[in-house]
Amino acid sequence: MVQGKPTLRTVAQIAGLAVTTVSRALADAPQIAPDTRARVQQIAREIGYSPDRAAQRLRTGRTNVIALVLNPHEEILGYGSSMIRGISEALRGSPYHLVVMPNFADAPEAETVEKIIRNRLADGVLISRTRPDDLRIRLMLERGFPFVSHGRTELATPHPWVDYDNRAFARAATARLAAAGARSPALIAAPPEFTFAHHLRLGFLRGCEEAGLSGQILDTVTLDSPAEQIYAHIRALLRDPSAPDGFICAGEVSALAVNAACIDSGRPARVVMKTTSQVAQFLRPRFDTIHEDLAEAGRLMAGLLLRAIAGEPAEALTHLQPAAPFTGDPQ
Repeated sequence: MVQGKPTLRTVAQIAGLAVTTVSRALADAPQIAPDTRARVQQIAREIGYSPDRAAQRLRTGRTNVIALVLNPHEEILGYGSSMIRGISEALRGSPYHLVVMPNFADAPEAETVEKIIRNRLADGVLISRTRPDDLRIRLMLERGFPFVSHGRTELATPHPWVDYDNRAFARAATARLAAAGARSPALIAAPPEFTFAHHLRLGFLRGCEEAGLSGQILDTVTLDSPAEQIYAHIRALLRDPSAPDGFICAGEVSALAVNAACIDSGRPARVVMKTTSQVAQFLRPRFDTIHEDLAEAGRLMAGLLLRAIAGEPAEALTHLQPAAPFTGDPQ
């Protein structure tokens, strides 16, 4: 039984090795034999040893922290929990710890990132909901600070990113509605300031052109609108005889609000939605859905960030998640 908090010297005494050897073994130094590294790491786990992060930071300049900057929003169910699960899986076994920091809508866009860089609170940053000309990304590029974004930009300088192919999703969803008989679909788009809103619009317009549909992009409500506002707007829209006969929703909350408005108005319409949780499988009648794997996005982002911290060029650190096949039954 180890008395008190285990230290590097405690591990060295149990292993019968020099403190410097143990330190290198715990850092996975290639100069240390694999068997020795494995034995030292096993001892450290068994006695509950963890490095003194403050001392480590003074010695190396590293925090061994990855910061996930989240923009709180209700539209994507389980966004934060799914991302955190994927990131944590990717960081497991590495020296890095994950911290989550909010970036509130009423605060300056780059405030949280600026604080992280200024106070050296992390070795790398993960951000989401990118804009075409994203101030946060501009700042980190200028400072040479490692990061990966969930979403792309239109900046000329390459940067690491992971993104979902929203253009392909919207195009496929439009074709799906056309095959089910819809002739005048509508897209509930994302707020126009975000890059993925542009991708959704392009995919929807291309899908309408290919299928010969007269589609419309709603501009009174967006994915970020409160559910009750979406519901009220769709109910009002459905009073018009020429109302849309199909809806594409890139999020579950908006899809549920639209579907409720259609049913309550007595004007059933087909609803295609992108899912990020398991809620759709328990809805009846079944929605026509396509799944975006946010946990996988988190794993990819964390993996790319570790490579960015190691100095790999940004051009090699991008990944576009393809739109998966549809599941469920069209309404």
